Amino acid sequence: MDVTICIPTKNGGDQLDRVLEAVFNQKTDLEYEVVCVDSGSVDNTLEIIQKYPRIKLVQIQPSEFGHGRTRNLAASHGTGEFIFFITQDALPASDEWLDQMIRAIRQDDQCVLGFGIHYPYPGCNLLDARDITMHFNGFGMDNTYYWLDDPQRYAQEEGYRHLLAYSSDNNACVRRSVFEQYPYEDVEFAEDQIWTKKMMELGYHKVYCPHAPVYHSHNFPLRQYFRRYFDEYKGLYELHGYRIVPRGRAIPRAVAALIRSDLRYIRHIDLPLGKKLYWAGYAIRRDTDRHIAGYLGGKYADMPQKTQLRMDRLFSQQYRQRNRKK
Repeated sequence: MDVTICIPTKNGGDQLDRVLEAVFNQKTDLEYEVVCVDSGSVDNTLEIIQKYPRIKLVQIQPSEFGHGRTRNLAASHGTGEFIFFITQDALPASDEWLDQMIRAIRQDDQCVLGFGIHYPYPGCNLLDARDITMHFNGFGMDNTYYWLDDPQRYAQEEGYRHLLAYSSDNNACVRRSVFEQYPYEDVEFAEDQIWTKKMMELGYHKVYCPHAPVYHSHNFPLRQYFRRYFDEYKGLYELHGYRIVPRGRAIPRAVAALIRSDLRYIRHIDLPLGKKLYWAGYAIRRDTDRHIAGYLGGKYADMPQKTQLRMDRLFSQQYRQRNRKK
């Protein structure tokens, strides 16, 4: 078997159906299988999966789900030389998505990981669409290989560490021979980047493959971003020791700088005035939440355990999701 495609599912609904249809419509000579691990769907997800007889379905209790743990379980139920991780809302945007990724990894014997571009879905909100596009364009316009080629720079330059550690298992593929030696850690957040960081430090390579695209974006309610930013920056501190601002008193200046940047972007877009005013208000709220939640997430590790628990209850989306499963 060439490839095992692993998809964690829960209440994926019709979007999952579109994803699976795209997966099974790939133009490829590769032999591949699909493993779905479902953690307690109560919609039509199981019926959708059962429409595709080539899928291996594994069912677990909601309380058993973990971002790293569940993907390890899915991988263990397959035999492919490569393990391709996607999510139930990551829609392959090309019928050569699978071929392009595997070809890119195979071109370098030291390459143990490939990650592909994300396109924002049509209708994605203005600022997220911009951020997703800019983020992935920053990795290159063609297949681009990365490895830790400058230890001194790695030790001194935070941006370089972030660049090397980044991947996203919304759309990523790993070599089974290495993954079975070093499976994902059982963590609440950033299992993919923790793994990638370890691979870079062990001397392996990764490839960014813009020719293996998926559609993947979210239009979260504005009020939800605070919780997401808290979890994101808590994870970034654990991974890189990164804090969005070093001290609380630096928040107003940082917020103001980001708001000015976003307002310049909005001003130059061809939109009616009413829309521009809407997005200006949206940017002000979201940029403020990013820095306040990011500051709290970055300080989390310094807090006593009781305070950490209180912060999780108040601010963490991951905490809410975990406890909703119990």
